[in-house]
Amino acid sequence: MSELTHPRDTYALDGGEAAELAFLSALERGRLHHAWLLVGPEGVGKATFAYRAARRLLGAKPEPRLGPLGAHPDDPVCRQIAARAHPDLLVLQRETEDGKARKAIPVDEARRLPDFFSLSPGEAQYRVAIVDAADDLNVNAANAVLKTLEEPPERGVLFLVSHTPGALLATIRSRCRRLAFFPPPEEEAVRLVQARADLNAEDAIRLVRMARGAPGRALKLAEAGGLAMDDAAREILLSLPKIDYGAMTRLTDTFRGAEGQERFRLLIDRLAARAHTIAADRALDGRTGGLDRWAQAWERLVTLPDEAEALNLDRADALWTALGELKAVA
Repeated sequence: MSELTHPRDTYALDGGEAAELAFLSALERGRLHHAWLLVGPEGVGKATFAYRAARRLLGAKPEPRLGPLGAHPDDPVCRQIAARAHPDLLVLQRETEDGKARKAIPVDEARRLPDFFSLSPGEAQYRVAIVDAADDLNVNAANAVLKTLEEPPERGVLFLVSHTPGALLATIRSRCRRLAFFPPPEEEAVRLVQARADLNAEDAIRLVRMARGAPGRALKLAEAGGLAMDDAAREILLSLPKIDYGAMTRLTDTFRGAEGQERFRLLIDRLAARAHTIAADRALDGRTGGLDRWAQAWERLVTLPDEAEALNLDRADALWTALGELKAVA
């Protein structure tokens, strides 16, 4: 499996031409909005677009062969951005510089925006900030971003990436120009995933469907072991009401640390997805017996990862509790 490329280092964007042309039209007509809300499912290119637009605003020379907002990786501006050293670009994200992920983007980070935009551009015509993703702002941080939006900076442009815009403050949404991004057709998504990862067609199709059509999300699932967790979820549900306690113990032993947290989330997500499919199939077939219990099991699984993190529950204990509930349903 090849390592995922960060949007900061991605120079091609598949399927985002309409959004790029809309942005370029505003720029060329002198009607560039100060804030852009980039919305759509995770993994469809929103952050990649934000970096491509930032390169253009910061003066990178256009490279038409790489799309409307294309720029060559060897351009000096692109090299500065790749090195996270451009003085006119600020990026707010959950990940720290050492690669660790925080639970949210804290308010101290968001409070950097007013000071950043209060300065004149040093090397470019604009100062640019990217929030990836706005969904990760905590309440105080969101209010700090709102303050920046209420006082639009001169020669400043803010890009807010959002996978769930409905959860953002309405006052944030109303002050941004919205650009929507959509998953490509399944065949195109599968082609993109196969081109960037060592996968056969069957596995690529599974991952794309697990990711609801988003190629970037499918690649993340592939790197995180999504196929193995999906296989584990299938085996668990097929064996119910029996439980292979030895296999489950070995599985829960892999839940430690940050990678273990992602593995736990993936397994619960796949259990929830398959429980939802079981409930839907029963409803379509008219088998209403136990339907409510399967629906309740699905609802419980959907909320379990966030609940376990919020309450600092042991992930192994949380899984054993979920397995007990599924066994009772079966």
